Amino acid sequence: MTKRNLIASLFLIGFALLAGCRAAPGPEAPESPSPAPVETPAPATPSPTPEPDPVEEALSTMTTEEKVGQLLIAGFYGTQAGEEVRSYIQDLHVGGVILYGRNMESAGQLLELTNGLKALAGDGIPLLISTDQEGGLVERMPPEVHRLPNAYHFGQIDDPEARMNACFTLGQTLAAQCATFGINMDFAPVMDIWSNPDNTVIGERAFGSDAATVTGAANETALGILSGGVIPVAKHFPGHGDTETDSHLGLPVVDKTKEELLDFELRPFRQAIDTTCVFGTYGGDTSIPAIMVGHILVSQIDPERPASLSPAVVTGLLREELGFDGVVVTDDLTMGAVTQSYGLGEAAVLAVEAGCDLLLVCHEEGSVEEAYTALLEAVDSGRLSQDRLDQSVRRILTLKQDYGVTSDPVEAPDLEALNALVDAAW
Repeated sequence: MTKRNLIASLFLIGFALLAGCRAAPGPEAPESPSPAPVETPAPATPSPTPEPDPVEEALSTMTTEEKVGQLLIAGFYGTQAGEEVRSYIQDLHVGGVILYGRNMESAGQLLELTNGLKALAGDGIPLLISTDQEGGLVERMPPEVHRLPNAYHFGQIDDPEARMNACFTLGQTLAAQCATFGINMDFAPVMDIWSNPDNTVIGERAFGSDAATVTGAANETALGILSGGVIPVAKHFPGHGDTETDSHLGLPVVDKTKEELLDFELRPFRQAIDTTCVFGTYGGDTSIPAIMVGHILVSQIDPERPASLSPAVVTGLLREELGFDGVVVTDDLTMGAVTQSYGLGEAAVLAVEAGCDLLLVCHEEGSVEEAYTALLEAVDSGRLSQDRLDQSVRRILTLKQDYGVTSDPVEAPDLEALNALVDAAW
């Protein structure tokens, strides 16, 4: 399957070359030898003026309040771009929003909502408009859109080539569903390996129960999403498949050594980071653009903090050892795995200290404001340095720039064509 480059280079640098000139020799004197010609050195070629970096230019003009807001992906209630979400976008300057079923009544309403969100962003930094559209157990589409089966359905196709083709098509279909309604980031695919049969929170959301199947199928799906113009977010690092506790309710524990994780749970993520060079044909990088870290206690790496709040996991394992330099996203900080042990504000600060960039704050009224206030106070007090804040904001702005995130409205969808695409995917 040919993987084509879908994004052109953002900048072109022109060079002006000045030609040197040579002095002409004087007329020949008949009675004396001609002097040796004297060459005038060519003038030095001036260095080209560097083109401005739009990310650095934007960063240099932002206030601390605007930078802090960019770290947050906000959940909200209601089906219209009303006062709650207006405040998030225009007062708190959030980097994005996440949509759930509670925000979707119909295809027309969803389109009106996403266009309304973009209008609220206006000429400012565009929003990441995100959702969890996996298909199957986790569907985030209005009722008029046909349903897809679970990832497991695609991962269990016997013929390897047919499986990879089907997973790529699945990714393209998920992207089409999202893009049709103006959604530019999808928290998919699941890269967890369903190795524990008692695991109910992952189950058939996974592509399979062995590392080889999940590695190939999940990465091909991610490529399909990416090729459809939507940002995929691989989840749930470092692996939620060998757990029994639902992290929405409590803190799951994975009691494995780093070596065991590298040999099994981390294999799909390692391929997405290191060897899925096809990603580079789209975004100019060799790595998947974003990874979600789960609320999982990896007891032999950090016995105290869940992965999403752990410097040992996020900075030590994901960034330094595996070499990931993209955007790190937390799972929802209002989940029970976090709230049972931490206040929301403290959890938000700990997540940034651990090395995360985007923080999901999805439920409970007042949660977004609480996280924002705690982060702002941490920066003002010096607990979070401006340099650390800038690192995350730079990654977020670069992600938006590289993947063409804009505030342009989306036109009314052709639902018949979209549903035909969905039906053909399986």
